[in-house]
Amino acid sequence: MLIGIGLYWAGLLALKQRGVLPEWIGTQGPIVTFHTKRGRDFLDWLAQPKRFWRAWTNLGVGIALVAMVGMFVFLLISAISALLAPQPTGIQQPQNVLVIPGVNDFLPLSATPGIVAGLFIGLVVHEGGHGLLCRVEDIDIDSMGVAMLAVLPIGAFVQPDEESSDAASRGGQTRMFAAGVTNNFAVTILAFLALFWLVGSVITVAPGAAIGGVVDNSPAEAAGIGEHDRITHVDGQAVADNQEFIDTLDEIDAGTISVTIDGEREATVDRAPIVVSTLSDGPAGLGLNERILSVNGEDVSTREDLVDAVGQAERVSITTRAADGSTETREVPIGASMQVLEGSPLADAGAPVDSFVVVTTADGERVHDGSALESLIEERDGESIELTGFLNGERVSFDVTADADATQFGPAVHSGISGMQVNDIGVQFYPVKTFHSVLGGDSPNGFGSLGETFFGKIFIALMLPIMAIAGMRFNFAGFAGGVENFYEVSSVLGEPAVFAIANILFWTGWINLNLGFFNCIPAFPLDGGHILRTSTEAVLSRIPGIEATRGMVRVVTTVVGVTMLATFLVMVFAPSVLH
Repeated sequence: MLIGIGLYWAGLLALKQRGVLPEWIGTQGPIVTFHTKRGRDFLDWLAQPKRFWRAWTNLGVGIALVAMVGMFVFLLISAISALLAPQPTGIQQPQNVLVIPGVNDFLPLSATPGIVAGLFIGLVVHEGGHGLLCRVEDIDIDSMGVAMLAVLPIGAFVQPDEESSDAASRGGQTRMFAAGVTNNFAVTILAFLALFWLVGSVITVAPGAAIGGVVDNSPAEAAGIGEHDRITHVDGQAVADNQEFIDTLDEIDAGTISVTIDGEREATVDRAPIVVSTLSDGPAGLGLNERILSVNGEDVSTREDLVDAVGQAERVSITTRAADGSTETREVPIGASMQVLEGSPLADAGAPVDSFVVVTTADGERVHDGSALESLIEERDGESIELTGFLNGERVSFDVTADADATQFGPAVHSGISGMQVNDIGVQFYPVKTFHSVLGGDSPNGFGSLGETFFGKIFIALMLPIMAIAGMRFNFAGFAGGVENFYEVSSVLGEPAVFAIANILFWTGWINLNLGFFNCIPAFPLDGGHILRTSTEAVLSRIPGIEATRGMVRVVTTVVGVTMLATFLVMVFAPSVLH
């Protein structure tokens, strides 16, 4: 990619030196800017209801000021966390700051059309807002345009006339700078409203177990089952979803099963209990792709055999075989793994923050896995419960108040047995119903009260492309890249058109929200830096006995701006440099 950018840049330089580029095309390094004076008459016409636009952007100024404070605090906390974090997470890698599919680890190439469309819309409404308010406040516009890196739109601009901009009132300047982010936030709300309606109206979850991944050298791989397949039948019996597939397997004793994939082709699978996901440094100590051979010396050939062999024992001896053929026996506590989060009921009861507790009983009732504990907590919400289990190999007991919402978002209670997922064929299930519910579908909500409100859904949707940092195995980057197979569409437009519209809406909302918050960072040359300057001038001018000068304002804006730059650089680069 770097070689391609280098060749592209060299070509631009050659064209510029030969005078081939017209005056309305400019270059800044590898970035090409297209300038035009067209559209000013349209902005003059659109700006006629000046009272409305001033009221709209006055609201935007208030929102921008709140967002500026929020971004200042967020960057400070993020920088401190980056310095204190024991190891960098994926989101802290420098390349993941860039919204470029294929470069950013969380943005696959399949998301490119939606991201480009969302970015284009975001830039147009942002800079269009600046241009519109320029005319509302009688500020002349020298030119407008877009900035491109090859075919990728990376920026847009409105160049106001400096003299008329300086002559405008302080309030007019502030409204002009806030107009862009105001429009971005408005587009975010409209895009997610439309997306939630579209998903709720015409997109449903397709029947079958959604296969998000297949473990290497597993029975599923040997049978030809692959990523993004749907297992719709087991031994001729239809399965509706992931959980029904697991339940169906548990009811079958045979070591070999027949499965139907995507309702079309058949495959025969030889069962064997495989660890398909596990916590890094988790309490079980078993590794990914290990085949469980025996429990307390008793051979097991299915997940149900494993559960039966464990019985009521709280600690068992498990023998496994790794992919290289080596075997190992470990003592493993069997129960529900909980990560102690700050402010959680377990932390309040005295458990060390960030440690893992394997809960084996709750008020004397045996707990074998995470789903059993979550169900019990939901049933006993608000009641006092005694949780007994193991912490760092030692038996512990905590009296806590059950909080159903605390188990819904984030890895407070891990799914599976002691934080590991085991199934008989070696597949990893895609959380299709969870993502469907967030995007407006009628699937069960997996995020508690947060997922029941409109703005709560927007917050979760903002996290969907990076859900791996919240403990989930899979992210959601739109209805693309193969996950379309997990959904069905009931519309005359057909699946390709509906999925394309949904992707554009998703990325338009996602990018506009991020674009708005980013521009609210109180540092030049961002809008937040300009609003900080005009706001500082307004505050200083109202303090009795103080005559606000450019120097005083510059001190405030420089200190805040340098702080923001430093925290941003620390947040992005410190984890990689320190570790």
